[in-house]
Amino acid sequence: MNRSVAFVSLGAALLAGPAAQAQQNPVQPPSPLFMAHDVLEFTIEAPFKKVFRERSQESEQFPAVLTYQDGAEQVTLNLKVNTRGRFRLRKRTCNFPPIQLDLQKDSVAGTIFAGQNKIKLVTHCQSGRDQYEQYVLQEYLVYRAYNLFSDMSFRVRLALITYIDNEEDKDPLTKYAFLIEHKDDLAARTGWEILKVPVLTPDYFDQDNLNGVSVFQFLIGNTDISLFQGAPGETECCHNAKALGSMAGPVFSVPYDFDMAGIVNTRYSEVSEALGIRNVRQRLYRGHCVPPDQMARTIQMFKEQKDALYALYTEQEQLDEKVRKKTIDYLDDFYEIINDDRKVQRKIVRDCRRI
Repeated sequence: MNRSVAFVSLGAALLAGPAAQAQQNPVQPPSPLFMAHDVLEFTIEAPFKKVFRERSQESEQFPAVLTYQDGAEQVTLNLKVNTRGRFRLRKRTCNFPPIQLDLQKDSVAGTIFAGQNKIKLVTHCQSGRDQYEQYVLQEYLVYRAYNLFSDMSFRVRLALITYIDNEEDKDPLTKYAFLIEHKDDLAARTGWEILKVPVLTPDYFDQDNLNGVSVFQFLIGNTDISLFQGAPGETECCHNAKALGSMAGPVFSVPYDFDMAGIVNTRYSEVSEALGIRNVRQRLYRGHCVPPDQMARTIQMFKEQKDALYALYTEQEQLDEKVRKKTIDYLDDFYEIINDDRKVQRKIVRDCRRI
């Protein structure tokens, strides 16, 4: 698609105003897989040595078998698996990269995976290092945290997975991972659609949503995101965010991929030198400037969800106590800022970007 044509056609639709806004599609209920938060346990058998040799955007798929226990019954599903991702797909970053599960919808009816086809699985990245399994739990909780602030967000499900290489004589490996709701299921659940356009500008978006996303990125210390265009080499908007809505408006930003955030603080995290910050733990507000009353509404929303946010971390029993304390300290720092008007001006408002 021609970049300028796509930009103009979307702009014309949105600038037509509220009277021209399309109605939502019928809202569908969440998929069974993402209706609960208990840990899902299952086993995947596949030729993982061969799977992990594939490190491209067109990685070959391999046959696999997924099994789990449903009461007294063992459920067995045939599927295909392949590696996925970008940064975590690199061998020097992850020896156990993220995986995509490719299920057949006609074979999963009546199971916990009913309605599912392609599911993103976030894995532990590095085998033999407990720290990396904690990263999985931390990133999972960031998704859960954003669910508190917006329904326009990806749902996730924590899983304890046993991996068996069915072509190698190796011991099974059991690690935590999490599954991410498919973008089409997100669209169906919210009644909107995923917009496939190359670029957007801030005025296209629902402004409360956009400001909420920006403050949330500040909360978690994440700069690895662009809400309006893709990263170099990406042809579709946006980098680590989906544009959800209608071609006639409104448009909502839905962020994802939080492993580079300061609240997770992975060993491989990077920040652009152009941002002028030392590391991912140093917060930098990168949202656009909004009227004071709008910023006040957003900050009030974060204040109201404080207890629920802290509870996610205090109640996640698999989280290491040192990691939990460090995370709580990081959250404390955020709330110290937003509870002080002068710090809000100095740390957030002063750094806002003008359109």
